[in-house]
Amino acid sequence: MPILVNLDVMMAKRKMSLSELSAKVDITLANLSILKNNKAKAVRFSTLEAICKALDCQPGDLLEYVPDGGEEEP
Repeated sequence: MPILVNLDVMMAKRKMSLSELSAKVDITLANLSILKNNKAKAVRFSTLEAICKALDCQPGDLLEYVPDGGEEEP
């Protein structure tokens, strides 16, 4: 997957739990978990905006482009 979501990195930097972020952005834990684990196929700009506001970061802090072959499969 060429786009990685670094939500877990930003949450750790801000010392915020998934449940705390879920409450702040009014997104279910399940949907945030899908995003955090790079299983999401798409993300709405409104969701991205809410997460950026809650974590006081920029979209580029959350999203990273990795060319094909750059990511190791677990």
